[in-house]
Amino acid sequence: MANQAAASSLDPKVKDALDHVRTAAQELHGAMSDAAAKRAGATKADLEAFAQKAKAVTESAKASISSQNDAAKKHLTDAVTKLEATQKQIAEGLKSSGQKFQTSVAKAVADARASVQKISEAVAAKRSAASAKK
Repeated sequence: MANQAAASSLDPKVKDALDHVRTAAQELHGAMSDAAAKRAGATKADLEAFAQKAKAVTESAKASISSQNDAAKKHLTDAVTKLEATQKQIAEGLKSSGQKFQTSVAKAVADARASVQKISEAVAAKRSAASAKK
């Protein structure tokens, strides 16, 4: 996962901080989905790694809010809320086992997916505002 994060930070397609946040959130969601889909499911070690990544993505999203237009700010604020919910579900999963653990993982994946959607909406709002200025 660390290699994926390093690769995304060097990706020439990442244009600005908001695009970087979206890429990082997509990587988080993908890794969580992959881990949850494994035959044995996600492990506590997986969740510990996801907790760190979710925190980093949340902090990046928060840092990007102030530099966005109003529409993008709203979507990004919603994304931060979903990322914080992801962190909460991960924390719950780390404290549990069995079915409760798997339920926390599933909820965390759903919240991560919702955050990606909100960040994508923020990117779209930003691009729409930029093209309207032209």
